[in-house]
Amino acid sequence: MLFGTSVYLIPQWNTGQFEATVSAGDFLKTVFLTIPVLVFAFNHSPAISSFASSYRKELGDNAEHQTSKTLMRTTMMLVGFTMFFVYSCVLTLSPAELLEAKAANLPILSIFAERTDNQIFAWLAQVVAIVAISSSFFGHYMGTREGLRGMIVNRARAQGKQVNMKAIDKGIIAFITLSVWAVAYANVSVMGMIESLVAPILAMILFILPVFATHKVPAMAKYRSKANIFTIVMGLIAITGFS
Repeated sequence: MLFGTSVYLIPQWNTGQFEATVSAGDFLKTVFLTIPVLVFAFNHSPAISSFASSYRKELGDNAEHQTSKTLMRTTMMLVGFTMFFVYSCVLTLSPAELLEAKAANLPILSIFAERTDNQIFAWLAQVVAIVAISSSFFGHYMGTREGLRGMIVNRARAQGKQVNMKAIDKGIIAFITLSVWAVAYANVSVMGMIESLVAPILAMILFILPVFATHKVPAMAKYRSKANIFTIVMGLIAITGFS
C-alpha cells in the first residue's frame, strides 16, 4: 500500500519544499531533531528477542548468521518502502500543509483525503493505520510481556512464592491494554511523545548499552569495531536531540 500510494503521488510532485526559505542553522537544527524520530520510526527491537529465540531453537549454532541475514533484508525493505513513501508525501504537499498535519496530529493520508476529496485516501488511511498499529502493538507486546514476565517471575522466586503464569499473563495483558487505551484516549501528540520520551530511552538501549556491553561482557567482545564510534555518536545525538 505504501509503495502503491508513493507511485500514485508521483504526478503530483512539486518543488514547493525546495522553494521555502531555510537558513543553514535551521536546517541543521531540523536534521538534529529528526534523528530521535527516525530512531523510533525504524525501531523493531521489542520483537528481536522472541525472533532470536525462535531462530535459536530452529537452527541452533547457525542461528546468528541466519538472523543477521534476515534482519539485513527486512531492514532494507523497511527503510526503502518507508522512505520512498515519506519523500513522495513531502514532494506532494507544501510546507504549510505538512505543518497543518503535524498541528492537527493527523496521519498524512488523512490530509490527502481532505485535500483532494478522494475517499480512496480516507479508506487507505484507515487500513494502513489498522495494519501499522496492530503489527506495532503485537511486536511491542511480545517484548513487553517477556520483560515483565521475567521480572515478576524472578522476584516471586526470590521471595519463595509459587508462580501462576496464567494469572501473570492476564495481568500483563490488562496492564498493556489499559496503558495503550489511556494514551489513545488522551490523544497525545505522537511526534512530541517520540521526541521527548520514547526516542531518548530507545537510543540509550539500542546505541549506548550494546557498545558498552562489548567492552564489559566477554561473550560480546567479538563485536567491538570502529563502527561502534558511529553508533555512539548517533546515540548521543538521538538522546540530546529532544532537549
